[in-house]
Amino acid sequence: MGRAFEGLKVLGFTYAGTANMVMRVLGMYGATVIRVESETRPCNLRSGAPYRDDKPGLNRSGYYAMYNNDRYSLGLNLKHPKAKKVLDRLCGWADVFVENFTPGTLDRLGLGYETLKKIRPDIIYLSISGQGQTGPHHFMPSYGPQMQALTGHVNLCGWPDRGPCQVDQSYPDFIIPAHATIALIAALVYRKKTGKGQYIDASNLEPAVSWLAPVMLDYTVNRNVQTRCGNASPSAAPHNAYPCQGEDYWCAIAVTSDEEWRNFCKAIGKAELATDPRFATIRARKENEAELDRIVGSWTANFKAEEVMRKLQAAGVPAGKVNKIKDAVDDPQLRYRNYYVPIQHSEIGEYEVLNTGYKLSRTPAEVRLPFPCLGEHSELVCREMLKMSDEEFLDLLTNDVLK
Repeated sequence: MGRAFEGLKVLGFTYAGTANMVMRVLGMYGATVIRVESETRPCNLRSGAPYRDDKPGLNRSGYYAMYNNDRYSLGLNLKHPKAKKVLDRLCGWADVFVENFTPGTLDRLGLGYETLKKIRPDIIYLSISGQGQTGPHHFMPSYGPQMQALTGHVNLCGWPDRGPCQVDQSYPDFIIPAHATIALIAALVYRKKTGKGQYIDASNLEPAVSWLAPVMLDYTVNRNVQTRCGNASPSAAPHNAYPCQGEDYWCAIAVTSDEEWRNFCKAIGKAELATDPRFATIRARKENEAELDRIVGSWTANFKAEEVMRKLQAAGVPAGKVNKIKDAVDDPQLRYRNYYVPIQHSEIGEYEVLNTGYKLSRTPAEVRLPFPCLGEHSELVCREMLKMSDEEFLDLLTNDVLK
């Protein structure tokens, strides 16, 4: 059988991460994906470290490599007057148009939905933006750190005696692609039934807020404003990362019920702690959490993190080794499920692409293409996909339209 999106044609005017993650999934499941880029304003991820062999270059970024496989790169100078003819043909070719610029940007370039549906009436147009296309703050450009701040994530990360702390440099950019892909599939089903396309307005802010539903509920019901509490949880104890043997190795343990607490006490050879008045209930454990963390840490320090994890998991207690990046790359579970896929690139050589986190039994994902060099497929796109004549292509090439 063909892959799930076999035959689907996708055109992307994208920047940074979010929309490119959507196109990556579509490409790995069989869609033909073209990304329009330009030497005059290359994607910021192309200049994002780390680089292969620490040598900077627009075609050497590991950051770009991870989110841009399985697509074709068309170099196009949008400021050139002859670019419009190329754009019109591209938009007529595409089933799906994907963009993630600040609202209004593509309208000003003549690439808004109302314009494109005149060229392709059944086109599905997906816009991903920081806060949606409407509302008092829709015009604000943003990246992951700003979204973390606006959603409140930053104020929940870190320690009570310190300032707010970022999760990482791009979270929650990894949330909206899944939501946007679901919306896109729904639009494709609708088009198959009705023959009509539609516009999808996807906000990065809204699904990111949904991940804080318990915190939101606590405020709306109890008017309680949760804030930074380190690794602690209001409904679990012990709930922390505890030191283990070796340099900077830890194990995360989360005991969420009295039954797990009793199992934990047996596993560490201290069954008497289960009935100790200081720890017998969740309320008591929370009130004596500092002492509890000391007891747990003194036990974990005697073992390697893997040993702690296996002992507690065998006893029915949630526990996981805190992996370093090397450990995650070498993880036997991820390797067994072929999550890391080796592929060859013309400039940086072999590297590994991340697979999807799910497997379709009849139409599995497949990594076919490495990330493209900038403008690598301009001739292929123009001549084979858009069916341009030799004269048309040479005219674009010699007039610096394809750059």
